[in-house]
Amino acid sequence: MADSPLSGSETSETESGSRSAELAEFLSSLGGGIAPERMAVAGNCVIDTLGAIAYGAEQPWSQAAARHALATGGGGACTVVGWDEGASPAMAAFANGTAAHAFELDDVHEEAVNHPGAVVVPAALAVAEETGASGLAFLEAVVVGYEAMGRAGLAVGPLSHMLAGFHPTSMSGVFGAAAAAAHLHGFDAARLNDAFGIGVSLASGTMEFAASGGMAKRIHAGRAAEGGIMAASLAADGFEGASDGLAGTYGFCRVFTDDPRPEMLVRGLGERWMIDEITVKPYAACSDVHAMIQATAELVAAQGITAEQIDGIAVHGPTKVAELNDMDGTTSVMAAQYSARFNIAAAVLADPADPDTYHPDRIAHPALAALQAKVATTVPEPAFDATYAWKQGARVEITTTDGRVLERTVHGQRGSMHDPLSDAEIERKFHTLAGGRLDPGIPEAVRSLPDRSVRELTRLLRSSWRADASGAR
Repeated sequence: MADSPLSGSETSETESGSRSAELAEFLSSLGGGIAPERMAVAGNCVIDTLGAIAYGAEQPWSQAAARHALATGGGGACTVVGWDEGASPAMAAFANGTAAHAFELDDVHEEAVNHPGAVVVPAALAVAEETGASGLAFLEAVVVGYEAMGRAGLAVGPLSHMLAGFHPTSMSGVFGAAAAAAHLHGFDAARLNDAFGIGVSLASGTMEFAASGGMAKRIHAGRAAEGGIMAASLAADGFEGASDGLAGTYGFCRVFTDDPRPEMLVRGLGERWMIDEITVKPYAACSDVHAMIQATAELVAAQGITAEQIDGIAVHGPTKVAELNDMDGTTSVMAAQYSARFNIAAAVLADPADPDTYHPDRIAHPALAALQAKVATTVPEPAFDATYAWKQGARVEITTTDGRVLERTVHGQRGSMHDPLSDAEIERKFHTLAGGRLDPGIPEAVRSLPDRSVRELTRLLRSSWRADASGAR
């Protein structure tokens, strides 16, 4: 995987100490010292994740996850969005994390190839609610969690890691959740490092969903959130973890990859912040195909092209998309959200910004299948591989029935740090997803968190859910 302009080149490993401990030392020192602009970004991440949870909580896989959470950890004080009954912190985080990751709406750290919001926010929310933490401490925990999860994702050599079959969100997510929980419990560096060492044994999740389907991918963020809280709880009780669980001889970022980059755990600490690099998704699809969606939609809008005028569509993108996103998108919701060919067709015939585009009844429409058949398999292009996934890129070429060849390139898609959404756009996405489900005042409540308790927000989450919004109640 090519280095981003921010990451620099490989360094020799001359450090005598534990990189895991060094990261823990930095993260445990952040209380009261995080810049206001970073806290504001954390608020946007919370708003975006709560919108994703609201929409995702109605999905059948989220309902099943919530029922499991309440059956195994019910009766606790922590909010499970969409349900009257509370759960233990770990099980509330499992249910809410599953809902956040339920419909490809959650934010992304592109270079680490993981979804921190769906893991860190549910974990931090549950622990903050249990402990009665301040809103300020909760937002700090979000920043800390994003930092740990992003750096673990970078250190494992994310492209090699994923192409080997591991799902990055479920693997590196446990460290983000553990760090967020640790911050809210007031851990010192040694105890946080124990949580990291324990978390290595709880990291799990493969990419088999991309090959043979099923629902398992939907629980990956929830499982990571649950695992991180478990790691922190064990550490709080004196359970010791490996002293270099992330970077040691058999540590996380050496075992699960052919391209270990352990130096990324600590390079630029305090200068490069993971939360500054987050993509907020404008489309309910795998973020690796967003550049293709955007290029197609812009080309169609600019040229006034209709599906009937299209003879064929050629696509150039990163190798990862060619290898893992080439499937028939009409076979399932998951396939539709991952398929490059389907999403390009949907950008012509529908609106990938509307999650209902991926409803089971809609993905089976014959017109989508017919146009998808005209989209060629993605051709890997070195220019896009060179920046994957720090900066996503794609080129779409539409050949019309009258012989014209029209093309558009997007390199740095909408919603990414290269072309970010505004605060107003993030709130608009929240209202689209949460309308009729959650109180429209929640974004304002999140923005005022530095001056209030998290329990004020979670009370609003519980009381505002529309009684007939799902089968949950």
